[in-house]
Amino acid sequence: MRLLHPAAADLDDAALERLYATDRSVPRLRMNFVASVDGAVSVDGLSAGLQSPADKRVFKLLRGWCDGLVVAAGTALAEDYGPVTLDAERRARREALGLAAVPTLVVVSGSLSIPPTHPSLVDAPVRPIVVTGPDAPADRRRAIEAVADVIDEADFTAALRERGLSQLLCEGGPHLFASLTAADRVDEICLTISPQLAGGGPGRISAGTHSPDPRSLALAHVVEDEGVLLLRYCRPSLLH
Repeated sequence: MRLLHPAAADLDDAALERLYATDRSVPRLRMNFVASVDGAVSVDGLSAGLQSPADKRVFKLLRGWCDGLVVAAGTALAEDYGPVTLDAERRARREALGLAAVPTLVVVSGSLSIPPTHPSLVDAPVRPIVVTGPDAPADRRRAIEAVADVIDEADFTAALRERGLSQLLCEGGPHLFASLTAADRVDEICLTISPQLAGGGPGRISAGTHSPDPRSLALAHVVEDEGVLLLRYCRPSLLH
């Protein structure tokens, strides 16, 4: 891996980790997505066709840093999410920082469409959280409450931070990304550009709710590995 911006340099594991480290005293919602050169978010309906060794490396690194891993129920189901796990070395690093050994999974589902028997919930090493709305079916809510904490706060990021989950990583999907952008809750975007042309059909990384006031982000860094670009953008006030 090579750092191209802000200054050219080769990156070992320690340098890469420092590059993505954030000030834990400042609450942050970080998005992580992969897309093709022509903007596709998936190949044959899944992101796996766009992933690369470099992307997977950063994917694991970001999961290892966050307090809460946020994902829409549709993405968790489509991508066949399992329980959030980390290797022994990364768990030890987290515990040395005073963090939980693994991040808390947070599933966002307005209709509670994710079944309570889903492996990401029932096999979770830390009791997960499911974010829903006031109109969620009562029977589904009761079933989910057996395996997860259920919250229905409109600003769920604030509710999570009150629980001590200040560093949030969101892995999608596109509609959740759009709604968070419209609410101005996105602080950072880690975007991997896969050197592929996927053609027409697949959607973008953001879809649905229109953001009436586009805002500028600051480019924090650009990393390149075998043609794959790993971009990191953040609010200008968070650039370090």
